[in-house]
Order: sequence, then structure tokens, then C-alpha cells
Amino acid sequence: MVVSSCSLSLISPCLSPKLNLPHSNYLPRNTTTSSSNTVFCALETTPSGESHCQRRPLLLGIGALTANLQPTNLLFAQEIPDRYRAFVDYEDGYSYVYPIDWKEFDFRAHDSAFKDRYLQLQNVRVRFIPTEKKDIRDLGPMEEVIYNLVKHRYAAPNQRPTINDMQERTIDGKHYYTFEYILTSPNYSSASFATIAIGNGRYYTLIVGANERRWKRVRDQLKVVADSFRLLDI
Repeated sequence: MVVSSCSLSLISPCLSPKLNLPHSNYLPRNTTTSSSNTVFCALETTPSGESHCQRRPLLLGIGALTANLQPTNLLFAQEIPDRYRAFVDYEDGYSYVYPIDWKEFDFRAHDSAFKDRYLQLQNVRVRFIPTEKKDIRDLGPMEEVIYNLVKHRYAAPNQRPTINDMQERTIDGKHYYTFEYILTSPNYSSASFATIAIGNGRYYTLIVGANERRWKRVRDQLKVVADSFRLLDI
């Protein structure tokens, strides 16, 4: 359990290490300037007065709730874009943003997932597996790694894969590969962004995608999600 202690200005029945933060807040960032960590936030309630304190998300705003997070030192450093909400998993060591009107759902073999309320194929999901690698660069050259993933892991036998773009980003000393790809089958085509990274002894994968027919309309919105993925030290 990451949360070691908390003080509340109002009574709350639970506090989860997996948090949903509204766009007025900031995403956490690792820092080494202090040996203690404090996050200030306020519980958000629905119009009916119910507080959101569920299995995974806890809706927070800056203010009334003070939580000491050990052992990682965190600062709210990256501003959450307007009309997005942040998912922060202190326990498993990652965070990202997703459109504010999406809802959580269970996606098999994934740690977290959110989808459009009306278009279920428009979604984001994150999974991770153990690895002895220390960095995504340890897997090999970016072009080779991404080609093998899309062609041999993401594409089904009846799908034709196309890679449109690939990028490497370095943030706080951590490296991320983000790429855009399309999977075409006889009856259906999907387009997606994926971001992969290694840290905490884990190989993380975030995939956000939609039906290819809607891709031009939602591409820029979903690119924000893919680019927002961050590793947190645990």
C-alpha cells in the first residue's frame, strides 16, 4: 500500500492509491528534493451527493485531502489538459490522461482501461509484464522493436498492419516509444497509438485507439492520451 497516512478535513470512507484527477490539477512527477511527500486534493461529489470512492478511482481536487506518499517523492508538475482527467496509479507506477467523459471498464489482462460512453471501441488501456530490462532501449533499435510488435504481436493472422509514425521521447531520464498503426481486416479496420516504456522491473504498454473510419476526427484527441503516459518510481 503506497499511502502511509492521511489527514482529512471531511470524512471519507477510503483512499485508493489509484486516483482520478480532474483537469484543474497536475500530474505527479518524481523529484528527489525531499524525503517526504504530500499531495493536496479535495473529494469531488456527484450532483446526488455521492462521493466517488470506488474500487479503482477516487476523484480529487486540490485542497482538503492531505496524503503522505512513500517512498516516492512526487510533485504536481505536468498540467492536465482541459477536458481530460488523469489516472494516477501510485501502486503500479504509472499515470496518463483520458477524455473527461470516458468511463472505466474491465479489459481482460489489463491493469486499467477507460472507454467512450457511446463508442466502446474508442478506448485506452494499460497493461504491464515483468522484465529484467532496465530501459526500453534495451529491447533494440526503435524501428525494429515497433515493427516486430505491430506485425507479430498486435496484428491477428487475418489483419494487415501499417505503421504510420514512430517517435522516441525522453522525460525525466526515462525513455518512451510512441507509434501510430492501423490494423486492416476484410470487415473491419482499427487505428491506434501505443506508448511503451520500461521501469520498476516492468514493461508497460498503453494503447489508445478507435475505429479507423473515425480516426481523422479523434486522432489529435487520442494522441494527447498516448503522449501523456508517464512512469512513476515505486
